[in-house]
Amino acid sequence: MSLESLVVFVALIVGTSSLYFHIAETERKCFMEEIPDETMVIGNYRVQLFDPRTGGFMPSSPGIGMHVEVRDPDDKVILSKVYSAEGRFTYTSHTPGEHVMCLYSNSTKWFSGTQLRVHLDLQVGEHAIDYQNVAQKEKLTELQLRVRQLLDQVEQITKEQNYQRYREERFRQTSESTNSRVLWWSTSQTVILVVMGFWQMRHLKSFFEAKKLV
Repeated sequence: MSLESLVVFVALIVGTSSLYFHIAETERKCFMEEIPDETMVIGNYRVQLFDPRTGGFMPSSPGIGMHVEVRDPDDKVILSKVYSAEGRFTYTSHTPGEHVMCLYSNSTKWFSGTQLRVHLDLQVGEHAIDYQNVAQKEKLTELQLRVRQLLDQVEQITKEQNYQRYREERFRQTSESTNSRVLWWSTSQTVILVVMGFWQMRHLKSFFEAKKLV
């Protein structure tokens, strides 16, 4: 049985997702997320170590880190880095489709078979932008900041619509390819049946002629 487990959640409606999960010392936990192209994703995580004395989870040891790996729809690695027990990672999609993000521990010597609890908070699209920081850096007024947020939301909606059209086009191409294969398969079956019927008639005629029945 594979030690890698896959958790699927779809982010077609771009927003924020928060969850936590448990992993063993040799286990990978992967998430598959569908996002448009040129979309920023920020992940904040925190690792806790299981304490068998209390039966709960406590802050992890400084030596425990998390390896984060992200692959795009073409299976190309766009992020592969080891982080500390608590931190943030960021990546930007350049190809629309399913992005697979995997997290696993960088070492096993700290656990001795115990479990880790990982708290993960994902922010996608305009939700990944720190607008307070933007306002301070660009010295925007409250109205200007609100306009900036609306423009980013419109841009993200446009990206999502383009991605939906991309998915529909891929589905249409797959349907047309499947229909074409079914048609060719049906035609081949018909031709084979006709040929077999013709061969059987010739064979029976030769048989009857040999027996001088015809």
